[in-house]
Amino acid sequence: MHHWLDSPTGRYLLDWEQQRCDEAVADVFGYHSLQLGLPMLQGLRANRMPHRWLALESGAEAAAWAGAAPAQDWPAQAVLEASALPFAEASLDLLVLPHTLERTPDPHGALREVARVLVPEGRVVICGINPASWWGMQSALSPRSARLPDVRSAIGYWRLRDWLRLLALDVQAVEFGCHRPAVQSAQWHQRWGWMDALGERAWPILGGVYCVVAVKRVPGMRLLEPAWRQRQQTAAAAAP
Repeated sequence: MHHWLDSPTGRYLLDWEQQRCDEAVADVFGYHSLQLGLPMLQGLRANRMPHRWLALESGAEAAAWAGAAPAQDWPAQAVLEASALPFAEASLDLLVLPHTLERTPDPHGALREVARVLVPEGRVVICGINPASWWGMQSALSPRSARLPDVRSAIGYWRLRDWLRLLALDVQAVEFGCHRPAVQSAQWHQRWGWMDALGERAWPILGGVYCVVAVKRVPGMRLLEPAWRQRQQTAAAAAP
């Protein structure tokens, strides 16, 4: 997927996801935030938490990113596995998962780890390719095409929403985007630009990519007062 992001369609996807992440994390407050994977996307740049970390999912990815020019402004601090995060329970305020669930062999286990390490009312931002879209149709017709990454491991929005509900992660916002078809030519990519405005009005759910913001909900408690503090109910007067 990293090589595909250098194509016109890949840069188009990165631009859309960068805008969505900037909007989603700008007003999230706390102390600790983490982005797991896809260092080309700076998902935490608009956030103001004092501790913002970038973690990659393999040593090869970390070595390649360390030698890249943008890595000086956005260095990677750790190599982690999404389904086994080395953090204490309820220790992170914000997580950004850009296409992380698509590239891990255990996406449901990764979501369980997200629910475990998030503090109550903590947020997670998930970006993924929508298999029920024009891009999914293109990939199904030509699975080995270089215009799109392999979407066979992509997780649909409705499936992802069910997983989040089982883990007490409430979907707060969702956006679909990238309605242009995947083409290799930058000129043809610009010519299909009119489909973005049309797709947002006519078929927004068929966008090639989605961005989901979920909040960890923890059931509250009700304190029981001592029995001597409870007022005795006065008997109702008999009706004449």
